[in-house]
Amino acid sequence: MTSFIIHFLLCNFLISGMIGVLFLVKKQFKKYLTSRTQYNLWFLLLGVMTVPFLPVSSNFSLFSWIPDFQNVTSPDNPASNTISALNTPVTAVNWMNDFSVSVSSQTPSVIRMILFSIWIIGMLAMILLVLKSSFRLHRIKKSALPLQNRNVQNLYHKCCKELNIVKDIPIYSTAFFTSPVMTGSIKPCIYLPIHLISDYKPETMRYMLLHELQHYRHKDNIANYLMNLAGIVYWFNPLIWLALRSMRNDREIACDIAVLNILDSDQYQEYGYTLINFAEKISLTPFPFSSGLGGTVTQIHARILNIAAYQTPSGINKVRSVILFSIIAVFFLGITPVLTSYTAANERYAWDTSDKRIVDLDVADYFQQYDGSFVLYDLNRAEWNIYNMDTAAIRISPYSTYKIYDALFALEENIITPEHSLLAWDHENYSFEAWNQDQTLSSAMRSSVNWYFQNLDHQLGRKTLRSYFQKIGYGNETVNGDLSSYWMESSLKISPLEQVELLISFYQNEFDFAPENIQAVKDSLQLSSSAAGTLYGKTGTGRIDGQDTSGWFIGFIETTENTYFFASNIQAERNATGSMAAEISLSILSDKNIW
Repeated sequence: MTSFIIHFLLCNFLISGMIGVLFLVKKQFKKYLTSRTQYNLWFLLLGVMTVPFLPVSSNFSLFSWIPDFQNVTSPDNPASNTISALNTPVTAVNWMNDFSVSVSSQTPSVIRMILFSIWIIGMLAMILLVLKSSFRLHRIKKSALPLQNRNVQNLYHKCCKELNIVKDIPIYSTAFFTSPVMTGSIKPCIYLPIHLISDYKPETMRYMLLHELQHYRHKDNIANYLMNLAGIVYWFNPLIWLALRSMRNDREIACDIAVLNILDSDQYQEYGYTLINFAEKISLTPFPFSSGLGGTVTQIHARILNIAAYQTPSGINKVRSVILFSIIAVFFLGITPVLTSYTAANERYAWDTSDKRIVDLDVADYFQQYDGSFVLYDLNRAEWNIYNMDTAAIRISPYSTYKIYDALFALEENIITPEHSLLAWDHENYSFEAWNQDQTLSSAMRSSVNWYFQNLDHQLGRKTLRSYFQKIGYGNETVNGDLSSYWMESSLKISPLEQVELLISFYQNEFDFAPENIQAVKDSLQLSSSAAGTLYGKTGTGRIDGQDTSGWFIGFIETTENTYFFASNIQAERNATGSMAAEISLSILSDKNIW
């Protein structure tokens, strides 16, 4: 749950922006929106506020560009054992070691835990305040007495009949309220202050009763529950508190207008005077789950101005209001998916299948306990064979498979050359002996030596890297966070489908890079060669908290007649490695008589 807090906090920025949009719309189009519509607009916001809590993809990483809040990352990759499938009688050389090292930085976890704890503590504090207020309201309700005044009772029944309300809503008198209050959604009740009953004025009492009954007709006490829940969950966001206050005020204005609609025009002024009388009799302690005639002085002032300017809306105005509400609702529905990681544009590859020849592969038995996908492209037939299309389109961290292109960029920038790719070991003691020596491109690719490619990255620089990733269209093309780990559970993401498309472009040099550089990288990827053909590939393993959770194997096979490109990815809570992805891939390729 602690990883959720970052998603939730950043969603608040988008929600705050949508609050600004609502205030702007209400200001610019006020004369075209009925009072009830202005109030109903806030329900769109309440709906949006639920989105951060909806289920999202397990590959959640919408905000992975923030380095301080990454999960544990891993200078990664590929395996400790040799895969026997490559040990053919012809050759058994050049297989990559799939080394995986988990590096855990405790600071991000601590920050997330602190933020999560503060949020929970804040909600608990808010719940206690609501419970305290509810308990006080409960005590007042217990002390209230059923209404005894005959005149008020008769007037109340007339008001119910006037509004076509058949439900028997109990009405009580109390000395602890300064203005009328309706509370309860399942068993609604109305509470009248004793001083108002004592100073009984038929018209004034009628206005108050009609106002409270309008709250009942429009189920405003249910809205009270929703608003209180929003205030509890979003207690730290001042803009949401401002929005909720505006929503409550709009609710009262909507009820005022509903009352005016059943009054004669010469009674509007008297209704306004009724509100003025409450300006100095406001309850200082608001109660949850209740609706009343009162409000702050500022709110009552706004309501009086609204009453003074009120004109019965024409049919055209009502139609305009509905159209505007529909447009705004569509806008909110359109922008809402931004709050979820599953539908975020940078998390799923929008693959155009209109001109593709696609065959569904039934290879689920190979994956067993792993979630994953397999993509195979037949160059001669221009045919895509895909297992698990949905998963194949989801972008995830590339881990060490990114090193194919990292090496290509370094060659293009002459940081290394095909003839001189040696980088000196800095004599830092790494976990794997193969890393503790000088490296060439071939040895670094074979042993997936992180420090070698991190050195290339730092020499290339963020700006150059981003430019190259954009040039070749590498996944989401995002190079943020730590330059030493942006490809490991961080900002850079790519889908299996894109991996294969890039391999095709690489093989055919559609990037227009120097042919000798393409060949140098290709040579470093060669895993095995025989009379049947040559296998090129790169593995990648994602290790989080010491567990291997994601395994890649991508590459291509050259035969005398054809070339096949492939990418596989597996995911699990543990034991999902690049070497296991390679075993699965090679088994599938073998059964298809490709390798």
